[in-house]
Amino acid sequence: MPRAPLLATLLLSPALALASPPAWASLKDAAGKPVGTADFSVTSGGLQVKLKVSGLTPGAHGFHVHAAGLCEGPDFKTAAGHFNPTGKQHGLDNLQGHHAGDLPNLVVGGDGRGEATATLAGVTLGEGETSLFHAGGTAVVIHAGADDGKTDPAGNSGARIACGVVQRGK
Repeated sequence: MPRAPLLATLLLSPALALASPPAWASLKDAAGKPVGTADFSVTSGGLQVKLKVSGLTPGAHGFHVHAAGLCEGPDFKTAAGHFNPTGKQHGLDNLQGHHAGDLPNLVVGGDGRGEATATLAGVTLGEGETSLFHAGGTAVVIHAGADDGKTDPAGNSGARIACGVVQRGK
């Protein structure tokens, strides 16, 4: 089969035409120093987020998608609460469902580096209230302590120590 028709078939594929563009966030600490990145991609199970950080204190840290695309330091309260378009309670361990922006803990090693990959089920990069690009946008926030997975509204994960606004494309 000639390459040109195959290429045309791939370019015109409905699945490819409907695919959402990737998204990313550059995370900074309260002093404005870059500490990591979050990359988002569409998967069959939802929206996958890959977080990579450095320069953080060792141990477990809660990290979440927050409901506003603002990251004004030093406390990052401008990022608002967790992204929660369906009105659930906090915590991946909550039997009644959890915030759309709830994620498992990030574990940072003794060298200050950490990585986490997780999926946000039901969250999109398209249009609508479950999109990371809803009116006002969203942000990724890392907290000082571990998320207990159940306590409303933020899992007792403590102060917000890093934040990055979610952006389209790269």
